[in-house]
Amino acid sequence: MDPRQWTVVGVPSSAGAHTPGIERAPAALRAAGLLGLLGADVEDSGDVPGFRWRPDPAYPRGQNAGAVASVASAVADRVAGALGRGRVPLVLGGDCTVTVGLVAGCARAGMSPALVYVDGGPDLYTPVTRANGNLDAMGLAHMLGLPGTLPEVAGVGPVTPLLSPERVVVYGDSLPPGDHERDLVAELGLAYVPADEVHADARAAARRARSVAEDAADGFVVHFDVDVLSFVDAPLADVPEPSGLSLGEAAATLAELVASPRFAGLSVTEINPHHLPDDEVLPRFVRALAGALTAG
Repeated sequence: MDPRQWTVVGVPSSAGAHTPGIERAPAALRAAGLLGLLGADVEDSGDVPGFRWRPDPAYPRGQNAGAVASVASAVADRVAGALGRGRVPLVLGGDCTVTVGLVAGCARAGMSPALVYVDGGPDLYTPVTRANGNLDAMGLAHMLGLPGTLPEVAGVGPVTPLLSPERVVVYGDSLPPGDHERDLVAELGLAYVPADEVHADARAAARRARSVAEDAADGFVVHFDVDVLSFVDAPLADVPEPSGLSLGEAAATLAELVASPRFAGLSVTEINPHHLPDDEVLPRFVRALAGALTAG
């Protein structure tokens, strides 16, 4: 495979989060050397205008929705521009709602992409079902246009909804039977690759997700939330999960997905630099991430 021509888009925004901190992630990833490890043909397009989380008591069930939509729209512009020049966008968030911008940017570029959603949870809550109102738990719901979602966020792209269920693969979570979001995955008919399957054979699990995405669309993008990782193995996430994938399993997953000729872009989300216990964790993660993205 030829080396990817990456265009990096920094998104210093925690607008959709429940506390500040993850708006610092793009700068931290750059400082840890990510861009230098991706090879010679890397274009840094800089950062879109960011937003530091603040409480939004006027809209408690959809906090900072206007900022979330504005940030996602700015991301979409950068993504569409990169795709239009034959480059691959690498979106460094920021909270999970930056992926709305990634998918919307593909749509602005004339694509109808599939999405592999690698996350500790599928973010299928809505303002109706999520009382604390953090929109980063609702990103996929807005891309699917589920009932109760907010028009300003769901309508960032040129079409609404941005995604149909057959173009979504939910990957890597450990949600138990009876969980609200897991029930929604089944109800909506989303392809589902749970953590147990990844633990058994990460490459095989990723190949299955890749096959579904390749069959569903001419191109696909990947959302990677670091809360899919075991927090003990990689203490990076804004919201620590009690269990998750190892860093090696996640790297194997990304390497398999990125190797596809139909891979079109990636978002990396929910890194909170405040949670880093030492100076070694983030460089180790960056080496694993860059290794996966250049493994071809």
